[in-house]
Amino acid sequence: MKIEPADRPAKYPSLTINLPHLRNNVRVIRELCESRGIHITAVTKVFEGDPRIAQVLVEEGLTTLGDSRVDNLEFMKDVQAKDKWLIRPPMLSEIPRLVKYGTASLNSELAVIEAINEECGKQGKRHKIILMADLGDIREGFVDYDEMIEVAKKVAAMPNVDLYGIGVNLTCFSFVQYDTEKLTELVQLKKRVEEATGVKLQVVSGGNSATLDLMLRGGIPEGVNNLRLGESVLIGKERTHYSYLPGTYRDVFILHAEIVELKEKPSLPWGNIGVNSYGVTPTFVDRGPKRLKAICALGRQDFDPDITVPCDPGVILLGASSDHLMLDVTDAEKTYKVGDCIDLELGYFSMLRAFTSSYVRKEYLVEE
Repeated sequence: MKIEPADRPAKYPSLTINLPHLRNNVRVIRELCESRGIHITAVTKVFEGDPRIAQVLVEEGLTTLGDSRVDNLEFMKDVQAKDKWLIRPPMLSEIPRLVKYGTASLNSELAVIEAINEECGKQGKRHKIILMADLGDIREGFVDYDEMIEVAKKVAAMPNVDLYGIGVNLTCFSFVQYDTEKLTELVQLKKRVEEATGVKLQVVSGGNSATLDLMLRGGIPEGVNNLRLGESVLIGKERTHYSYLPGTYRDVFILHAEIVELKEKPSLPWGNIGVNSYGVTPTFVDRGPKRLKAICALGRQDFDPDITVPCDPGVILLGASSDHLMLDVTDAEKTYKVGDCIDLELGYFSMLRAFTSSYVRKEYLVEE
């Protein structure tokens, strides 16, 4: 394998994307879902719609892509996917670009759908409408299901859009969990919409990576045929138990941070301790008066230390400020010096922050 770097003057911090291991993870998750009648919408938001990564997803059979930013849909305009969804309710101000770069969107406001229909008429295009039901998470979607039915009837009568499906999202705000009862309710809503409109819905989108555990336990009812997956497809992790699925690689995205200070220091601070930037008083573990501490040129602006794990199991991640990462390397498996890098395994939102930081250099590990 070889590494192909992206353009950036500074060498570190850097994020390595292992494309062969990504391909493996896509295949594993796709086969798991397809064997159960589930079609995947591959969520691309965590990597900002990077066309090089999106192309891998499409080549491995995930031909429907989904993103929460129209900018990212535009970024992927040359990726030949069958469908490109906006996976959040559209802003009225972005409708022209949505119609240009997206083929479908998740919706919960009639005024927005009317604007999409009008814009489709101007651009000579069609757009697929997926209506979202709120089943308890109190994020997006109709709570009044009678209102949802009435909106569905109006959408079915519009000349330039297609009533394509319904969906739900849980575990992202209130963290209400997916279960068979919730998804059965979604299937029943699908039947009500079909009866009221005479339209056969193509998609019943039953959620995100937090639905995978339910799927693997046989708990998804017949009728649900789509999941919007990002975390599980990319790093093989399901969200219910935060466990890695068998046969997947966890090293698709590795962040490298350079050591700028390496000194022996006490494990406890001294002096009066105030609150941190979040208004919380920090706490510290007493590991002794002499510990070898490393500081890396990386901070919360570039990653999320709360869901990041050092690849060296002997390294302890102590915390981070906006641009300093503090680590205890006393018990590390290797010997570090100033100028060396600490490798970090990233959780989903830590990946997102690393990709959106312009200070993190991206490079791709590819097959020779």
